[in-house]
Amino acid sequence: MNALPAVDFYDFESMLSTRERAKLSELRSFLAQDVAPHADAWWTSATFPSEILPRLAELQLSTPVQQGYSHLFTGLLIAEMTRTDTSLATFFLVHHDLFVESLHQFGTQEQKHRLLADAMALRITGAFALTEPEHGSDVAGGMVTTARRSGSDWILNGSKRWIGNGTFCDYMLLWARDADTGQVRGFVLDASSAGVQRTRIEHKIALRTVQNANIQLTDVRVPERDRFPGINTFQDTNQLLLGSRLMVAWQAVGQQLAAFDVARAYAVERRQFGRPLASFQLVQQQLVQMLGNATASLAMMARLAQLQDERGSVQMEQVALAKAFTTTRMRETVALGRNLLGGNGILTDYRMARIFSDAEAIYTYEGSHEINTLIAGRAITGVSAIL
Repeated sequence: MNALPAVDFYDFESMLSTRERAKLSELRSFLAQDVAPHADAWWTSATFPSEILPRLAELQLSTPVQQGYSHLFTGLLIAEMTRTDTSLATFFLVHHDLFVESLHQFGTQEQKHRLLADAMALRITGAFALTEPEHGSDVAGGMVTTARRSGSDWILNGSKRWIGNGTFCDYMLLWARDADTGQVRGFVLDASSAGVQRTRIEHKIALRTVQNANIQLTDVRVPERDRFPGINTFQDTNQLLLGSRLMVAWQAVGQQLAAFDVARAYAVERRQFGRPLASFQLVQQQLVQMLGNATASLAMMARLAQLQDERGSVQMEQVALAKAFTTTRMRETVALGRNLLGGNGILTDYRMARIFSDAEAIYTYEGSHEINTLIAGRAITGVSAIL
């Protein structure tokens, strides 16, 4: 059989520079050698492969835009990593696109000097502690974790939930409400500080390799030097969260590419009624629908990346539409892929079960489908349906 066409059916990668294509190829080699053979085992055992972090750091991919790469390259990087292992891509996003990027954007010169080089090289790891047990989508107005000034320190009390990397990270970018002024504050919290209790969230059916944690803060003392002075309201973080939401939409692209990879290979190799599955018309229809969904999602994200490179930023409502659309298409794509594998589609021996399960997490985090829909709806009608 002749070589099958690439999953990048419209060759979006040709829009990258020579340097970017070479770096993407380097990433693919790392993923093929160090990640793909082990990802199912990590996921099934719910263990995080800290041993591969030095190799990941050698790629020098931390915060690519800060290093002169395009936004399109950054998105394709996340899609490609997700295509191999959604959990590893999620670790990368939490650490680099939230924790390290926050140091770039909000850190003082002293904080950058003390932490940035080690964080970019993965000698230290970070988390992003925003969500609370009772506040997810409404955490901006509902945040109950408090910070109270006490001399040259701050005293933190409260709890956080669903904190990726939270069980093992060295530092957290932690958000709390100033008990005296009501303003939102951001802190670089040493995770080993007295009064910080971390408990792993168990029994997940998605992103099992990611170590999500509940964080309990009891009279945790943080020096003033570890506060981000440029953060005084939740609005100050909008650009950071916008970027993170964009990257999750890119994950939805990668998840669809992964589902197509597995489904096409299975359809070509698996035989039923004496013929390859791929020879049946309805199977081809499902594969074409999967590829169409993935390509449409990739096209939307590529255009947003172009706008970022041309204008420096995009609007939150544009990002919200992208996250809502790509994750909806993703849900359909992974369901088609799971169906195409029949009973094998629910076995972790076959990669599709992991892809199918992980898609549910992508559909939910960085703004649920409903919240992102209402953000876009408000933009196109001028009427807010968000209370």
